[in-house]
Amino acid sequence: MVTKLFSPITFKDVTLKNRIVMSPMCMYACEPEDGTIQPFHVTHYESRAIGQAGLVMLEATAVQPEGRISSRDLGIWDDNHIEGLAMVNERIHAHQAKSAIQLAHAGRKATISGDIFAPSAIPFNEQYQTPKEMSKEHITETVQAFKNAAVRSKKAGFDIIEIHGAHGYLINQFLSPLTNQRNDVYGGTRENRFRFLKEIIEEVNTVWEGPIFVRLSVNEYDPNGNQMEDFIYFSSELIKQNVALIDCSSGGVIPAPVKAYPGYQVPLAETIKQQTPIYTGAVGLITTGIQAEEILQNNRADLIFLARVLLRNPYWAKQAADELKVELNAPIPYERGWK
Repeated sequence: MVTKLFSPITFKDVTLKNRIVMSPMCMYACEPEDGTIQPFHVTHYESRAIGQAGLVMLEATAVQPEGRISSRDLGIWDDNHIEGLAMVNERIHAHQAKSAIQLAHAGRKATISGDIFAPSAIPFNEQYQTPKEMSKEHITETVQAFKNAAVRSKKAGFDIIEIHGAHGYLINQFLSPLTNQRNDVYGGTRENRFRFLKEIIEEVNTVWEGPIFVRLSVNEYDPNGNQMEDFIYFSSELIKQNVALIDCSSGGVIPAPVKAYPGYQVPLAETIKQQTPIYTGAVGLITTGIQAEEILQNNRADLIFLARVLLRNPYWAKQAADELKVELNAPIPYERGWK
C-alpha cells in the first residue's frame, strides 16, 4: 500500500521522510529558570526522532525573557542558549529526522514576575496580570528579537522555523480585534493588525533561508473576533512572504469554551488549503494512523501535527504503520521488537 502518511514531502530544500510532525508542546522543564536546555529536553526530543517522526518541533521558545509563558520555558533570547539547542539538533538529526523550533512571545499570557506586554492593556482574565501597552519602540525591539532568534536558530542547526501566531499569545493578540484596540498603524483594520507579524517575517527572511511555518488560531470562538475570511487574508499575505505552511490550530485568544472532538480542527486546515495555494498542517485529537491517512488522502492537509498522543507513545509512527500495513524500518537497536 502506498500511503501519504509515510511519503516524503519537501519544503524548499528540506525534505521530510514522512508527514508525521511532533507538535510544539511546552514542557516547563527549565531548571534553573534561565531558558537553557536540560538533559530532559535532549531525551524527550531525541526519543520522538528515534520513534520515526519526520519532523520534531521544539516547544514555544521565547525570543525575550518577558515573553515566556512560564519561567521554566525554553529561551532563545541569548547566545548562551545556542549550545544546548545545537545539542538537541545533533541528536534529532542522528535519526534522520528534521528539526524545527517554534519562536514565541507570550504577550499578556506570560506568567512571570515583572512587567508583561501586549498590544493593548487588557488582561486575559482576572487571574492574569494587566499588561503594559507596547510602545512603537518596544514593538521594534520585539521584531528585532524575533530576527535575532532566527539567527540563533540557524547557528543551532534547525531545519525549519515556526512563528507562533496562535493560542492567544503576542502575535495572536495583535492579529485579533478582541485583544488589539490600538489606534495607530498596528491596530484597527486587519491590514494594520497584520503589520506586526508581517514585520517579523520580513526581518526573519533577511537572515533565514530555510522554510518558515506560521501557527495560527484559525477559529477564535467569538463572533466579534477574526472569521475565516480574515484567516484567508492572513494566509494569502503570508504566501507573499514565502511562508511555506500554515499550522492550523484554534482558540486561546480569549477565555472561550472549545468543544473538542477527534479531528475538530481539521476543517480549518482543509479550508485554508482549498482557498489558498499554501501547505497546511492539521492538529487536534488526531490519534490513529487511519485517521491521519484519511486527512492526507482527501487533501485536507499536508502534514499531521501530533501532540498528546506522542506524549503517550513516542513510537506512534510504528503503531500507525501497523494500522496501515506499512513496513517501517526500525532503528537498528529496536529491530527485534518492531518485526
